[in-house]
Amino acid sequence: MIGGIFPIFNKQENVLTSFQTKPPKGECKGFDLRAFRWTRSMIFAIDEINQDNGLLPNISLGYKILDSCASPTNALRAVLTLASQSVQMDSSSQCHPPPLSALLAESGSTQSLVVAGALGPFRVPLVSYFSTCACLSDKMKYPTFFRTIPSDYHQAKALAYLFKRYGWTWIGVLQSDNDYGRNGILAFTQEVKELGVCIAFIGTVLRTYPQSKILQVVEMIKKSTVKVILAFVPEGDLYPLMKEVVNQNITGIQWIASEAWVTADRPSTPEMFKSFGGTIGFVVQKMVIPKLGPVLKGISPYHDLESSFVSEFWETLVTQQLKKVNFTDMFGGKIFFDENGDPPASYDIINWQLIDGETPIAVCSEICPCGTRKAQIRGLPVCCFDCIQCADGSISNKTAADCITCPVEYWSNERKDSCIMKAIEFLSYTETMGIVLVTVSLFGACISFSTILVFIRFRDTPIVKANNSELSLLLLLSLIFCFLCPLTFIGKPTVWSCMLRHTAFGITFALCISCILGKTVVVVSAFRATLPGNNMAGKFGPAKQRGIVCSCTAIQVVICILWLEITPPFPNKILEQHNKKIILECNTGSDTAFYSVLAYIGLLSLICLILAFLARKLPHNFNEAKYISFSMIIFCAVWITFIPAYVSSPGKYTVAVEIFAILSSAFGLLLCIFMPKCYIILIKPERNTRKHVMEKNPKHIQ
Repeated sequence: MIGGIFPIFNKQENVLTSFQTKPPKGECKGFDLRAFRWTRSMIFAIDEINQDNGLLPNISLGYKILDSCASPTNALRAVLTLASQSVQMDSSSQCHPPPLSALLAESGSTQSLVVAGALGPFRVPLVSYFSTCACLSDKMKYPTFFRTIPSDYHQAKALAYLFKRYGWTWIGVLQSDNDYGRNGILAFTQEVKELGVCIAFIGTVLRTYPQSKILQVVEMIKKSTVKVILAFVPEGDLYPLMKEVVNQNITGIQWIASEAWVTADRPSTPEMFKSFGGTIGFVVQKMVIPKLGPVLKGISPYHDLESSFVSEFWETLVTQQLKKVNFTDMFGGKIFFDENGDPPASYDIINWQLIDGETPIAVCSEICPCGTRKAQIRGLPVCCFDCIQCADGSISNKTAADCITCPVEYWSNERKDSCIMKAIEFLSYTETMGIVLVTVSLFGACISFSTILVFIRFRDTPIVKANNSELSLLLLLSLIFCFLCPLTFIGKPTVWSCMLRHTAFGITFALCISCILGKTVVVVSAFRATLPGNNMAGKFGPAKQRGIVCSCTAIQVVICILWLEITPPFPNKILEQHNKKIILECNTGSDTAFYSVLAYIGLLSLICLILAFLARKLPHNFNEAKYISFSMIIFCAVWITFIPAYVSSPGKYTVAVEIFAILSSAFGLLLCIFMPKCYIILIKPERNTRKHVMEKNPKHIQ
């Protein structure tokens, strides 16, 4: 005896105790043509088996088919009826039906869970033809359950691959309020979790739900921004929602169907197609099987009806034989049951389309383009994000990628999608600032050289003689070097230019200030020589003056030599991660040596200033000490303000500040010391006489 339970009528009323083409009045309603085809298929299969004497010799299979009305309660009632009923086939017959050997049931997963749970303790094998819930693969709970349709475990994987293939990350899902829907969505959610798919909402439907619950789900769909919805729902449970979707004219949604409704008739009707056209889903492969091979062989319980455990053995044997089924059908397909009682998974894909259409985009936020990164929006799923441009110095050269930091010598372009070589910055001869500084430097050198020519041309005049022409010419020569010194600061730093610029600067200015110091000592000694009994003028003759200049300059030369020997200056790259330029500079090597050079120049300047200040009121018409005082004040002021400006200036402006200080101090010395002399020599030659030079200023006469 083979039992069969089918949802022939869909309204949950009473159970039909026998197969009928239509229900009695007042009982189950809503005839299901597909279920009717299932029942006929079972009858056909049993007839084919009975007509083939090679399958079950001398054995005829009987069957009893009951209706479950798609109700778990009625399915349980039907299975208990099949398992326990022992009634006469008719009133005149003395034959009783044999015990139930196997059962074909049920279409719904929830009904199959009930039936499998009831039959499990009795070891009666149960074969389902449409229950896909993965939960039924649990052999501890359902040891005798088998099915001829793949588990939803495989369908969930196939659906996840479909979503990955089309890049859908922002979706909605619908589930039926039963084991089929809940377990299907649970399996699907687990599969897509690692793919970055976000579920905007989960709607629950059931055929017995009141209209208010259906409207809530429809409203959820309307308010959401999703364009792709997966419905893991049997056709009967989905139909009330489908009608409401059509009534409210909700279109533009790509529906993804589970195998339970993807081939249903209702969605393909003209009425439904405007909202559900283009539905995609997986369906179990179908084929025409003209004849079913032998499946049942072995011990017959009718050989010895009185023998003990024969019926129990038969029940167990049938179960065991089903586990061993493994053959290739005429279409080349493998037929077998795995350890969970499941067949091999194989699907066809169904895609309803009136015309070719574009694949819909189903994302909460568009993929971040190159040059931007994802920024999570608080309170929303991970699929909802803003795209923020990468920070300076970082890029993203792939869509939906995080920003990566450029290598230290590279910087991000404007689009932030590639790293480009940083601009190399140094004070060059070709830029405006470099050209201006070179021009000013050469101009100062030319003026100094012109002053030398003037002093040589008028070397026999009183003004030139009174100002110690030898020291004046040496001072002018050192000023030429001071004006040319900035040329070593401009251009790309090299090992030699870095060493030359700092040592040349230190030595030339030390020579310059040493000459001024010599002139100042001469002026002071000359003033003291006018006092009675003072013979200082004789002590500071030309030899002593040269000695002062040479010895003072030699000290600076020694400092520079020690600097170059111990820690010389060297070219250096400043590679700051948050700076889009590579700054080339000359590292001083030793800050102590650098500031020692400056300090020594400052010491010489301070001595000159003090001596010149003491002699500033010489009672002669031409007082050089006054001009030296002015020049030293300007010189010291320039270099005192240079230090903070030098420390705070960035990049090439550090070099520009140092050049500016050199030029400013050199011009201060040149103009303050030599401009008055050149003015008298060239403009007021009548004042270039010994009498005028030596004449005492009336303002100083007591």
